[in-house]
Amino acid sequence: MVRCPLGNHHDGPDTLLVTSDITQADQAASRTEREDAEELRRRIRRARVVLWDFDGPICRLFAGHSAERVADGLVEWLEGRGLRGLLTEAERESPDPHVVLHAVDRRHPGSDLVAELEERLTQEEVRAAASAMPTAWADPLIRTWTAVGGRLAITTNNSPRVVTEYLDSRGLASCFAPHVYGRTQDLHLLKPHPHCLNRALTAMGSAPGGALMIGDAPSDYRAAREAGVPFLGYARNSHKEKLLRDAGATTVVASLEVVLTAVREM
Repeated sequence: MVRCPLGNHHDGPDTLLVTSDITQADQAASRTEREDAEELRRRIRRARVVLWDFDGPICRLFAGHSAERVADGLVEWLEGRGLRGLLTEAERESPDPHVVLHAVDRRHPGSDLVAELEERLTQEEVRAAASAMPTAWADPLIRTWTAVGGRLAITTNNSPRVVTEYLDSRGLASCFAPHVYGRTQDLHLLKPHPHCLNRALTAMGSAPGGALMIGDAPSDYRAAREAGVPFLGYARNSHKEKLLRDAGATTVVASLEVVLTAVREM
């Protein structure tokens, strides 16, 4: 109930009491927020092992070294070798270098060409690490989760070389070592395939239900679902959130600060 004053703008005999749909909607939203917060806390309490995607939840790898320019560079390299026809027009125009890499691997799986292209992508990722932007609250969350007994691993489609270099630069390597599971030349095993998650679970002796994956892409969610691992989505904008929810993710946060608060309350 809210008070809606009439023309004299004061409470008194001519004040009308009405039911507000907005208030009811706000109350429903508050209940949903409380339920979401409780589900987040439940997932965090149950997690003995935390599997992190790298580019997104931990940092924006290509914040200062454009992924689109990297993709263009891979396309130009292929064209310089007379291999323009390997890619469709859509693949040539994609801003995602992984699209180019996957396209070539589909047509020449396990070839020397794929190995060289993957190495070129790795070198570009290593260059990007120098200007990568740390995700807000990620560093203190990683350190705090480790301090309270959480065991952390990286499960990513990026090269493990770039992950290790970035973690070293932030003083975070000891929070994850030796559990960094990244891209290999078996590109068909990249997420959404659950291979890297399963490697981490096996190495850490964890059942899927005792783990939690933090990711920012539908491929992360699908990999977690296939591995049987509970999922926490991180979405830095509404577009990312929509992609995750459309894929089926139900627990999504816009900031890792709320995760940090929940971990501190454990």
